[in-house]
Amino acid sequence: MAEAERREQITAGIVERTGITEAMIEALVHGFYAKVRSDPMLAPVFDAKITDWEPHLAQMCAFWSSVALMTGRYHGTPMVKHMRLPIDAAHFDRWLTLFEATAQELCPPVAAGHFIDRARRIASSLEMGVASGQGVMLGVGERYRRSGAGAVAQ
Repeated sequence: MAEAERREQITAGIVERTGITEAMIEALVHGFYAKVRSDPMLAPVFDAKITDWEPHLAQMCAFWSSVALMTGRYHGTPMVKHMRLPIDAAHFDRWLTLFEATAQELCPPVAAGHFIDRARRIASSLEMGVASGQGVMLGVGERYRRSGAGAVAQ
């Protein structure tokens, strides 16, 4: 079986189990980033890097299509883009709070659960990458906290 055919079968199975569609992903991404853009903690981080939101939203739709439906639409390097940002565990916690609320508001329960499970894994992985980029190796269960004297694991 060709790779493209195999990917299509995987995607079809996920759609059947979760009900997730590209339209649902677009609604989730746009709804979530509307909250991010008005959030006192997260908005400054995004505003410092993103001046034109339309390409970013399109890229995030492709990212979540790849993550949630295994479509392979996203071809980027999220770890590299996040490693040097001035963020820590508190930012990831806030990101997850907003993402989970948006998924629960806009998606049926099975779909919301699918998105939230993946978002939690992504946040954990990116937090480890950000810590590593600051020279901090997190142990199991440790969180990355920036401090005035440097980064610390807690």
